[in-house]
Amino acid sequence: MDTPSNRTLRLLSLLQTGGEWSVPELAARLEVSARTVRRDAQRLRDLGYDVHSRPGPGAAYRLRPGTRIPPLLLDADEVTTIITALLVLETGDPADPAPAVARAKLEQTLPPALRRRAAATALSTQILQPETAAVDWALVGTLADAVAQGSRLTFDYTDQHGTASARTIEPHRHVRRTSRWYVVAFDLDRDDWRLFRLDRMRHARILPGTHTPRDFPFASVEAWLTSDFGRTDATVAGSAGVM
Repeated sequence: MDTPSNRTLRLLSLLQTGGEWSVPELAARLEVSARTVRRDAQRLRDLGYDVHSRPGPGAAYRLRPGTRIPPLLLDADEVTTIITALLVLETGDPADPAPAVARAKLEQTLPPALRRRAAATALSTQILQPETAAVDWALVGTLADAVAQGSRLTFDYTDQHGTASARTIEPHRHVRRTSRWYVVAFDLDRDDWRLFRLDRMRHARILPGTHTPRDFPFASVEAWLTSDFGRTDATVAGSAGVM
């Protein structure tokens, strides 16, 4: 769904490429009306971005050179929440630099008072838990894009028996379960819902085109997992559900 926030970020991305953009050009790229472009441009101004407009029949917008990105609009409790969540990820996989790098970048964008809160949270928090399986955040992002776009995904997979195969799926959700990350998806070749381990997936790519999202057969992913993957025979479920 194209929310106002998502649309405004897309407008900002176009303006950040430089130059002057006419209202019809922006409307065409964003697939919205000229009126919506003007409203989103004003929303960027309200957020602190220096968006310059040229009025008249040839109305156009540009982002003034040297425009500084405003500080993140977070309060102290939200900063504590984000920093703690990143610390959990850092502890879960110490070899993965992404959470620590993200935390450092976040702290650099915060105003002084919130930067002190972030540093205090990191200093005073210790996460005691066993390490979890590493996760490829690029793969998580690809899965997220596929779900959001209604796209199918193809990848190479090695199952628990060491058998390699090429798979094509319609991803539904990626979940963390028993310290590992999985994707719940409809397997087109097997014509059934399956659970794939992310660390066994390689060379994942989104296929062109979209499809109508398939209805998930259970009330929730948790209900599906606790029902032996929709099978009444636990032996059949153990061989068919988890890959």
